[in-house]
Formats: sequence, C-alpha cells, structure tokens
Amino acid sequence: MQINLLVMNKGTVKFFNETKGFGFIKDADSNNEYFVHVSGLKDQIRENDEVTFELQEGRKGLNAVNVKLA
Repeated sequence: MQINLLVMNKGTVKFFNETKGFGFIKDADSNNEYFVHVSGLKDQIRENDEVTFELQEGRKGLNAVNVKLA
C-alpha cells in the first residue's frame, strides 16, 4: 500500500552520492532528515542545494520524492 502525502516541503540536501544514487534531505521546518533516491529526483541535486519535495512511504519510512531545485 502506497501513501502519498501531497504537501510540498522545503529543505536542504545534506548529502548526496551521485555514484550510489542516494542521499538525505533535511526538512527546513521540522529538521527531520529524509532518504532520497535518484529515482525520486526531478532535477539533478548536490549537497547544500535548496529543494522542494514530497514525502512518500517507503519500505523503511518516509522518502523524499518529486525533488526539485527551489
């Protein structure tokens, strides 16, 4: 079962490994960190980029999806 939370969040890319295709985004409001996979990207991202994203339930918790540069 997939749950989509259609709320646009803002955050900063804390870490992203282009070779492995994953990283973490720190939410600007809650300071929570969310996993992001290359499959959830709309734009190419790098560390310290400001981004907007949605959250989607993944196998191990909430994942950042539809990640775009802010």
